[in-house]
Amino acid sequence: MTTPLIDQEEAVAATTAVVAEEGARDHSLQVWVLRILSALVVPAVLVLFFFAFGFLKQPDLNKFVQVGVAVVVGVLGVWALYWGMDRLVSAMPARAGAGVRPFVFAGPAMVLLGFYLVYPAINTFVLSFADDAGESFVGLANYQRIFTESTYLISIRNSLAWVILVPLAAVAIGLGFATLADKLPRRPEAAAKSLIFLPLAISFVGASVVWAFIYRWRGEGFGEQIGIMNAIVVAFGGDPVNWLTIPLWNNLFLMVILIWLQTGFAMVILSSAIKSVPEELLEASRIDGANEWQVFRGIVIPSISSTIVVVWTTILITTWKVFDIVYVMTGGREGTSVVAQQMVTEFFTFNNDGMGASLAVILFIAVVPILVINVRRFREQEATR
Repeated sequence: MTTPLIDQEEAVAATTAVVAEEGARDHSLQVWVLRILSALVVPAVLVLFFFAFGFLKQPDLNKFVQVGVAVVVGVLGVWALYWGMDRLVSAMPARAGAGVRPFVFAGPAMVLLGFYLVYPAINTFVLSFADDAGESFVGLANYQRIFTESTYLISIRNSLAWVILVPLAAVAIGLGFATLADKLPRRPEAAAKSLIFLPLAISFVGASVVWAFIYRWRGEGFGEQIGIMNAIVVAFGGDPVNWLTIPLWNNLFLMVILIWLQTGFAMVILSSAIKSVPEELLEASRIDGANEWQVFRGIVIPSISSTIVVVWTTILITTWKVFDIVYVMTGGREGTSVVAQQMVTEFFTFNNDGMGASLAVILFIAVVPILVINVRRFREQEATR
């Protein structure tokens, strides 16, 4: 039997929900002005703090003073600011307050993201039509050089090879590991997955340093071979090889590093997807006479196809942006440059702002369609839940 108190609470909750919905749909000028102002308050205060506390940048300032100001102003001050804004919104009429409240908390983040992401993207696009110094307008000259000069064509060729081979290999190996680990008992499965996933905790630079010792080559007269691959070759009577100077193969050797890093990620995500496949469906297919390969190909793969696409596109985006592996291992020499590494080199080594921005725009254009695919897949998955 429902008590009057419960009925009253349900009525209040229903009324609050209706007011919140109406407030969210309120498009009156006054509400929109309040929304914009509430979204700008926190960024404006942060800018004010930046200029008001410029003395904190002094190198000879006492560190305890810096920490104290950072804690009091940065933590307590921001908390007090949000608390005060929440109190002001609570004092507004119910409908107006419901329409403004989301902008009080989410609005500042959107403004800051717009400043740190949208503005640099627009500025980079404009800069891509400028000269080396980023001052004079040169039109499409930078893009023309990218698609005609061999230096940049090699970078584009290598990047395309990376985005084809690395995601394919990482997903395939990760799927294989996930399938095999799923057959193990619980504790051995956890141990095996931990070992395979462990490289993902290493930074790209750290992984490059590790693999540099695997590929290390020393010329004659410079001591024993300390690289693992060359040590094996010499042990079997062969001559040491400078692996990272072999045309085309050196790119494959660099790709192995990223595959090694991303396989654990693919394995963990795909393993979770495999475990979500209904066991009754698998058993029914086995009862019908299907062997394990037929079950895997006809039941498991179709059931986790959406997850495979998400993992593949995620690794694809990471591969497009990779530059640190190439930068640390070869610096882009010996025909190993990629678009992202060439972009960093143009910006910070050659001080060629226009060309660096053009490469950044090409990289952005290449990544956007992949992001769109990921978002659509995510919405499809949410719709089926």
